Amino acid sequence: MTWDTLWLDVHLATSDPERISGEDGFGCIRNGALAVQDGKIAWVGAMEDLPAPAHTLARELRHGQGLWMTPGLVDAHTHVVFGGDRSAEFSLRLHGVSYEEIARQGGGILSTVRATRDATEEELLHKAIPRVQEMIASGTTAIEVKSGYGLRTSDELKQLRVARELARRLPVHVHTTFLGAHALPEEYVGRADEYIRHLSEEMLPCLMAENLVDSLDVFCENIAFSTEQAEKLFSRAQELKLPVRIHADQLSASGGGLLAARYGALSADHLEYVNEDAVSCMAQAGTVAMLLPGAFYFIRESKVPPINLFRHYGVPMGLATDCNPGTSPILSLPGVMNMACTLFRMTPEETFRAVTTVGARALGLEQNLGMLKPGCQADMALWDMAGPHELSYWIGGRKPRGVIFGGRVVVDPQNCALSPAV
Repeated sequence: MTWDTLWLDVHLATSDPERISGEDGFGCIRNGALAVQDGKIAWVGAMEDLPAPAHTLARELRHGQGLWMTPGLVDAHTHVVFGGDRSAEFSLRLHGVSYEEIARQGGGILSTVRATRDATEEELLHKAIPRVQEMIASGTTAIEVKSGYGLRTSDELKQLRVARELARRLPVHVHTTFLGAHALPEEYVGRADEYIRHLSEEMLPCLMAENLVDSLDVFCENIAFSTEQAEKLFSRAQELKLPVRIHADQLSASGGGLLAARYGALSADHLEYVNEDAVSCMAQAGTVAMLLPGAFYFIRESKVPPINLFRHYGVPMGLATDCNPGTSPILSLPGVMNMACTLFRMTPEETFRAVTTVGARALGLEQNLGMLKPGCQADMALWDMAGPHELSYWIGGRKPRGVIFGGRVVVDPQNCALSPAV
């Protein structure tokens, strides 16, 4: 067989568990090569182990000139499709105005709901595209996109259609999540149980009928929805064979982590206040602890997630931007990696796996994304760095020299210093 493309002279940080050891938490292959066939990785190894002379193996040869190649990064928790702007709230809070007062003045999450409802589908798409382009330029090739700023059927449909359209317009995989239980809309004030029934019996089946939902999420917290209300939605999702995830234990020990384990959730997200019993159950269920240091930083939280408990019980730790207008206005996963090292004391190796293999696992896509391994999607990023540890070093993150999606270079090929081999 002749491969489509063969990359030469690249150092590979594969994130392949079979290559990770106690000494090497990145799964590195120095002076490596990687072959692509039909948009998938066909061969990975050292250049000296190529089965034949390079020029006989592929229709196109690419020289990486000693750059580092990693899997494309996976951002498994975002709210990147939304209307309006809440940057002024940041200034108000720093001038001493409380969140409650901002909400009384018409701000807060319901202001984003109103702006999202007022926006057309095309307007939401026009605003979301530059955000996702910036994510891609930072090395991200797969994102999860939540609804939850519509809170009524027509507007949740609108958000999720935009999410699907992003995958058609841009070189990025998109996993869609229905988060109708994000906040209680104004028209249901005092009727939370009725709203949950509406989500379960009317809204969710409608969205699924249009093939717009890949998973279901609930904001389970004292200021949002109870574990009992979340469980009603989880039971309905289970009937529909829809994977679940949950915003859990962010502001209080609300029991969301334990509920996630009981239902085998793909991930439980935030988890600042999760307890040891829940962590143990999450380990047995295989639920990812999706940590979101952007929100922790932005709202100046002081309760650090129990990193050592996750390590002790073997709970896989993921990282994501949580990109949203109210509590985590960040688009760079490398920036999040730095925050996780600095604020949570995670190691560079842990943060690397968190945005590659573990991020893919949190989307149920661990067989296809997040690794440089034969059979996986040929989604990669090229970095000019001393080693993969450097990804979590730069404050604010850094950008790759190039991004490859489905085997095709899609970001700044002229700056990658790549040229056909001679």
